[in-house]
Amino acid sequence: MKLNLTRRTFLAGAGTTAAMLAMPHLARASAAKTLRLAHPHPDTDSWQDAGQWMDEALKERTSGALGVQLFPNGVLGSDSTMINAVRAGTLDMMVTGNPFFTGLVPKLNVLDLPFIFKDRDHVAAVLDGDIGDELRAGFSDAGLVALATWETGWRNVTNSRRPVKTPADLHGLKIRTTPNPAHIKAFELLGAAPTPMAFTELFTALEMRSIDGQENPTTLILNSKFFEVQRYLSLTQHAFTTSPLVMNKAKFEALGEELGNTLLETAKEAAKRQRQMNTEREVTSLEALKQEGMETVEDPDREAFRAIVADTVRGDFATKFGPDLPERIAELAG
Repeated sequence: MKLNLTRRTFLAGAGTTAAMLAMPHLARASAAKTLRLAHPHPDTDSWQDAGQWMDEALKERTSGALGVQLFPNGVLGSDSTMINAVRAGTLDMMVTGNPFFTGLVPKLNVLDLPFIFKDRDHVAAVLDGDIGDELRAGFSDAGLVALATWETGWRNVTNSRRPVKTPADLHGLKIRTTPNPAHIKAFELLGAAPTPMAFTELFTALEMRSIDGQENPTTLILNSKFFEVQRYLSLTQHAFTTSPLVMNKAKFEALGEELGNTLLETAKEAAKRQRQMNTEREVTSLEALKQEGMETVEDPDREAFRAIVADTVRGDFATKFGPDLPERIAELAG
C-alpha cells in the first residue's frame, strides 16, 4: 500500500538561524507541535477525513501552535503495536476499534456486547453522556487519555462460501474477529470458528483463503476492497463498534491547560463529524458493494441471531463486572 505523506525540508545553517532570530513570527512557528496520529484503516476512510479536519481546525484555533500528521493504513504497525507505542510515548495519538482496548480497560467490553445498541441515537446517548465519560476515564490507569470516541460502525458478516441468512449458515465458517471476548464468544455460540487477527493482516488472510470471512461495517468492507476476495455480504448488524481516540497521558498533560482543552474540544467535534460521515457512507458504500458484485442479504434473521447470543454474552459480562452498565445502557435506548 502506498502512503502519501507530506515531506518537509528543513533549512539549516548559520544564515537560516540568523534570519529566524531576526523574525519573531518564524521563531514562534518553529515551536509548533505536530501530533502524530496513526490508525489502521485505509486513507479513504472517515477516520482519515476526520483527522484531516482536526489538523486544519487545530491550526486555525491555536494560530498554528498545534497540528496533526496522519499515518493511515497501519503503516506504523498493527492495532496493538500502535496502542503500545502511544503508551510508551513513541507515538502521540492513535484511533482504532474499541475491542483492541478491552485488555487495558476491561469494562469497555460492554460497548461490544452483541445487539446492545438499538440505533445510532442510542449509541450517541451512551458515548456523549455519563457512561461515555466514565469509560473514557478508565484509560488513565493505562497511561492514556481518551480524547473522544469515534466509531467504526455496524458490523456485518462477509464470506467466500455461501449466503448467510440464518445462524445455521455460519456453522463451520472460519470468521476473523477482533480479540474482544464478546465478539469471540458470540461467534462460538453461532457455530462459527472465530479467529482473532490484526486488521492489517486481514486482506491477505482472506485472499489466501486461510479464513472464510470477516465482520465489519460496509464502509470498511468497501474501503479495504474486501469485495475483491469475498463474495457474500449479510447485513447482520450484530454489534456496533465504537473507536476511542487516545493520546499519551504525559504528552497530553505537557500541552498545558489551554492547548489541552482546545485539543479535547476539537477531538469531540471531530467525533460527531466522523460519525455523521459514517452514517451517510453506510448507505453509499452498500450500493457500491452491490455494484462491485457482492451478493447481499439485506434482511437476515437478526432476531434468530439475537436469541442465540445477546443474553448469554451479556450474562458473561454481568458475571465479571455486574449488571449495572448494561442496564444503564438499555435505559438510554428510548
